[in-house]
Amino acid sequence: MAYSELIKNFNGIRDYIRSFYVYGFNHRNDYTQKSTRSYDNERRRVESWLGDYMTFGQDNEGRRFYISVDSRAIPENPLYRAFRTKSFTDKDIMLHFHILDILAPNHEYSVNDILDELYERLDENLPEESTIRKKLSEYVKIGLIEREKQGKENIYRLSRDNIKLESWTSALAFFSEIAPLGVIGSFINSERPGIFYFKHHYILNALDSEILCDLFMAVNEKRSVKLITKKLNVKVFPLKIYVGTQTGRQYLLAWSMEIERFYFYRLDLIEDVEINEKFYEVPELQRFMLINDTENQEAFTEILTQKVSEFTSRVWGVSGGVDTTKIKVVDDNSEREKECRKVDTTFVDDKSEHEKICGKIDRTFVDENSEHKKVYGKIDITRINFTLYIDDGEEHIIQRLEREKRCGKIEKVDANHWEFSAEVFDALEMLPFLRTFIGRITDLQCSDERVIERFNQDVQALSEMYKI
Repeated sequence: MAYSELIKNFNGIRDYIRSFYVYGFNHRNDYTQKSTRSYDNERRRVESWLGDYMTFGQDNEGRRFYISVDSRAIPENPLYRAFRTKSFTDKDIMLHFHILDILAPNHEYSVNDILDELYERLDENLPEESTIRKKLSEYVKIGLIEREKQGKENIYRLSRDNIKLESWTSALAFFSEIAPLGVIGSFINSERPGIFYFKHHYILNALDSEILCDLFMAVNEKRSVKLITKKLNVKVFPLKIYVGTQTGRQYLLAWSMEIERFYFYRLDLIEDVEINEKFYEVPELQRFMLINDTENQEAFTEILTQKVSEFTSRVWGVSGGVDTTKIKVVDDNSEREKECRKVDTTFVDDKSEHEKICGKIDRTFVDENSEHKKVYGKIDITRINFTLYIDDGEEHIIQRLEREKRCGKIEKVDANHWEFSAEVFDALEMLPFLRTFIGRITDLQCSDERVIERFNQDVQALSEMYKI
């Protein structure tokens, strides 16, 4: 098959760019998806987009190509270029320009009028009528053109707007680089050079733009989705997107149908998203919220919002708990307990199925298919509090504590001491935050002894390093 710089499916090239060029530790022999010739074609394709940012390293196993970018020297994310390489047919590009030219500003046409105009222009190259109708419907769906019913005919016109992009140039240049789905802004602003440079720029998130777009659509429409990965498929109800300020990694907070609890999923492990039914039509979600009135969507939304708020009020990072929990299954003849594995509630890439972890909220429900009752336990909540010494004139420390805390509360103990207290699912996530106050912490208490032990080890390591 002849080599082409254009691609039909972005999933394959996304994995290739991430594994071979972003992580930068794979060699030619590590490419196992197809033949080594396919690797050469993929490498040439990526070089055509990112040649200015590619370099290589040499070791005993051979040459390793990777992307080398100094974010302070580039005003635009180079990975956006990969989205401008979608393949198309001759008829696609021909119909695109002819239809937009026919529907010039202030012109309106029916399907028959458009067909007549295309026949005059293309003659024997005219596609089938069904193809043209599909193309018009596609453009209506994505907003390029508008459709209006007049009598028995559909009338088409170019979409109308009064937006003057010239006044939005700076905003587009900024948000296309720092906001989720910035690739959209890069398309709109493609003819204008970037004007912003960033010291810390997480360009890798651009590769997950299609996944993120589907998830945002599902959240907006309140629909459940199926998350497809290499090793398992998971049906969830998406709720929020979390972006790490230190690593830039993106996570989806969702309610899992399988384990029936809130759960965090890493976006870079998701290959595809299938959008399914409305959230109030999901039986598992109805049981979770103890509501049967699916017609009362407002009440459904209110209860779900409340439960999400309860959960996120105890989340410091992207962990919903790591402590061992028990599931107690009771039936008529026996009583047994199943111990779950201790896991972090980020996305689990397991060969068989989700790692089973229990819900936060104690609840009992009757399985529709059996008489068994499943009583789900509660993941332990960790209580942590520490006291800071803040001298006179150091009010900025208090302001910083208020600004950077993600949950919990701050109380004044005396003139120079302030106490922070919180209840979280995983206090180990707070260690980087705690380390920034070394030298000010006069007292640290935590129901999870591992946190205090780890913190003391860090202080001891610093003491040995600086010979204190």
